[in-house]
Formats: sequence, structure tokens, C-alpha cells
Amino acid sequence: MGLPELEVENGFFRLHSVPVNFRHLWIIALAGALLVGCEKDKHVSTTPEIKTEPLSPTAAQPRLPTVKLWIGAEEMVAEMALTAIEMETGMMFRTNIAENEGMIFVYGSPRRVGFWMKNCPRPLSAAYIDPQGVILEIRDLEPNNTNSVISVSENVQYVLETSRDWFQRKKIAPGTLVRTEEGSLRQTFFRR
Repeated sequence: MGLPELEVENGFFRLHSVPVNFRHLWIIALAGALLVGCEKDKHVSTTPEIKTEPLSPTAAQPRLPTVKLWIGAEEMVAEMALTAIEMETGMMFRTNIAENEGMIFVYGSPRRVGFWMKNCPRPLSAAYIDPQGVILEIRDLEPNNTNSVISVSENVQYVLETSRDWFQRKKIAPGTLVRTEEGSLRQTFFRR
């Protein structure tokens, strides 16, 4: 079987058949499709795409699931901020924090952390905690302050926020171990 081939002879066009290998036709058709697909669409706008920042939280998040903590001999119920949005929102817009309540932020690996108080009307204290559950630093956080309070240590894996001076009232200082009803922080948050 053959396909017509166009040939010019004495200024006239003449068709005649030539043998065709269908495998070659398939390759030619595929190459043509690729070339057409690579051609830029002339109807696409050349206006640069405007990228926007994700919106900051505008309201307090609903109460998160909780875990019972022991900070030394003291007991606390802490909400667990585990996802990026839960951690970003934290205690923003919260106006009441019960005496023995807080929020624990859990990071996937140790790092230097920084916490700020954007949209947080209540003064807080934050304990920066290492992977073994030992408090490394306790820092006070000022209401609505957008300057980050950065940890000195690069070995922080958990942060526990609670009402301002809670740690001081309970005589809890750096070096205190934090545990849960299930064991260590690592056992609780990183079960295999």
C-alpha cells in the first residue's frame, strides 16, 4: 500500500504512490503533535501573575485536642498545635486562658524557634523545650508584639505557651522535665 506523493514535473504537479512504512508514519505524527504542543498559545496573557501571601488568621481557632502534661510536679492541660495552620494561629485572639491550661507546639525536628504575639491580647510565657522534654528557656511574650522572641538554643522541638508568669508562680525553671500521661513527649508525639 502506498500514499500519494507530490512531484513537480515540467511545472506541473503529479501525484504517484510510494511504499509507506506505518511505523514511520506513527513517529512522524508523534513528532508533529509534540511540535504543535510546544507552540506557545497566542491567546495566553503575558501579564505577570500576581502572587499573594496567605491570609493571616482573623479569629481565634476552635479549641484543639488536648493532652495532659506534667511539668515537674505540676499538672496542665495543653491544646496540641500540630499542623502548620494550628501553629501559625496559636493563641491569636484568645482573651481567656485558664490557670492550668496552655498550648504545646510540636516541631518535626529540633531547631531554633521564634515566637511573636501578633493578634494576641493576653501576655504569655513560653517554655522552649528540647527533644527529651527538658525545658531549656522560659521567655515572656508581650501582647500584640510582632517582634519574634527567638530561642538561644537550636535544639528546641516543643514550645509550651501559657499565661504570663505561670512558670514563675509554679516555681518551674529551665531543667524541668515535661511529660504526658502517655510518657515522654517523644513517645507521645512521635509514636512509630
